[in-house]
Amino acid sequence: MNFTLLQSLWSIVVLVTFIGIVLWAYSSKRKSAFDEAAQLPFDDDPPGDSNDSSPPKKPARSR
Repeated sequence: MNFTLLQSLWSIVVLVTFIGIVLWAYSSKRKSAFDEAAQLPFDDDPPGDSNDSSPPKKPARSR
């Protein structure tokens, strides 16, 4: 096989993979899972601490 044919085949494989990932990401079946994942950063906050104006504590430096 010559190099040009391998480049063409690799381009097709990458294009098909990209299209597959895009279809998977925008699938309506995945919407609820993505919506749940989007809320994960907010799940760690304890209730009632939203008005805390103190700056976050810096972690101790390890040497």
